[in-house]
Amino acid sequence: MTPSEASIDYLWSGIDKHQQRSQGLISAKNPYLARAELKRLGIIVTQIKPKPKSWLSRSQSISRNDIAVFARQLATMLAAGVPLVQAFAIISLSQRNPAMAKLLLLIKTDIEGGESLAQALAKQPRYFDTLFCHLVAAGEQAGVLDNLLDNIASYLEKIEAIKHKVKKALSYPVSVLVVSLIVTMILLIFVVPVFQDLFQSFGADLPLFTKWVIALSMAIQSQCWLIVSLLIGLIYGFIYFKRHSVAFNQRFDRLLLKLPVFGRLLEKAAIARFARTLGTICTAGVPLVDGLISVAGACGNLVYYNAVLKIREQVATGLPLQFAMLESGLFPNLLIQMVAIGEASGTLDNMLIKVASYYEAEVDHLLDHLSSLIEPMIMVILGILVGGLIVAMYLPIFKLGTVVG
Repeated sequence: MTPSEASIDYLWSGIDKHQQRSQGLISAKNPYLARAELKRLGIIVTQIKPKPKSWLSRSQSISRNDIAVFARQLATMLAAGVPLVQAFAIISLSQRNPAMAKLLLLIKTDIEGGESLAQALAKQPRYFDTLFCHLVAAGEQAGVLDNLLDNIASYLEKIEAIKHKVKKALSYPVSVLVVSLIVTMILLIFVVPVFQDLFQSFGADLPLFTKWVIALSMAIQSQCWLIVSLLIGLIYGFIYFKRHSVAFNQRFDRLLLKLPVFGRLLEKAAIARFARTLGTICTAGVPLVDGLISVAGACGNLVYYNAVLKIREQVATGLPLQFAMLESGLFPNLLIQMVAIGEASGTLDNMLIKVASYYEAEVDHLLDHLSSLIEPMIMVILGILVGGLIVAMYLPIFKLGTVVG
C-alpha cells in the first residue's frame, strides 16, 4: 500500500519561513502527521481542516498546463539549490488540484525509495510521456536538470498555446453553426406551425418561398424522432470510430488537411509542433532515432505521425534527416533547408527552434486572418438560416397588407 492510499486531503493555511501568508493542500493519514510535515518544511500552521468532498473535487483531473507549471516550479527550486525530495514536498503542498498533489507525493515516495527522477516519472506514463522522461534522464546524466526542466516547461507552454489557439479557431465557428441549426429547428417545429394556422385562417394563396418553408416544417414535425435518432446515431458512430478505428482516424486527419483555410492552419500547426519538439530533443542531446518517436506523437495528426515514423526508419538506416523529410513530401522547403544547414553546421537544435518560432508566428497570422473571415461568413449563414425563415413567414403578411391597401 502506498502512503497516499490511506491518506486524507487537508486544506491548510499558515505562515511560511519567509513570514508570508500561505495556503495549500496536504495529504496525510491524520491531522497530526499533516502538521508535523508542515512544521518540518518551516510552516507555522494557523488552520488545518479536512478538504470537503464534492462532485467537483472528484472530477478534477491533471491537465498539460498543470504538468508545465510543475516543471517550471521544479526547475526554479532546483536552480535555487533546494534538494529534489524537499522540492517535491513543497510543490505538492502548494497544489490546489488534489489529483496533482497526490501524483507528486507518489513520485516523491519513489524518489525516496532510491529511484531517479526519470524512473519515477516513467511510472506515470499517463501524465509524463516518453519525451518528458527522455529529457529528464538526459538532464540528470548531464547534471543540468534545472535547465532541462525549464526547457521542458517552455516547450509544453508553446505546444499547449498552439493547441489552444487551433481548437479555439475550430470550435468557434462549429459552436455558432450548431446553435444556429438548433434555433432554426426550434423555429421550424414551434414557430412556423403558429404562422401556418394563421395563414390558413386568411384563406389566401401563399408565396412559393413560404410554401417551401411550411412543407419543410411539416416534414420535420412528422419525421422528428427519425431525424433525432439519425443525428444521435451519426454522433455516436463518429465518436466510436474516432476512438477505435485507426483507418477512420487516418482518413479523417487527411480530410482535415485538405479543408480550405482550416487545412492550411492544421498543417502549419503540425509543422510547428514537429520543429519545436525535435529542437527540444536535440537541445537535450537525446539520440535522434529515439527522439523521433516522441516527435511523431507531438504532431497531432496521423498523417504526420506516420510520416515521422517512416522518417525515423530511414534515419535509422543512415539516411540524413533532410533527405528523409524531403521524401515524405509533407514538409516545406524552408524547414528542410534549415535542417540541412543545421546538420551541416552541427547546430540542428538552434535551427529547429528558430524555424519553430517562425511557423508558430505563421499560425498566429493564419488565426488572425481566419478570424477576420469567419465573422462575416457566420453572419451570412445566420442571415440565410434565421433571416430566411423570418422573411418566409412575413411575406404573406406583407402581401395581405398590399391587397388590403
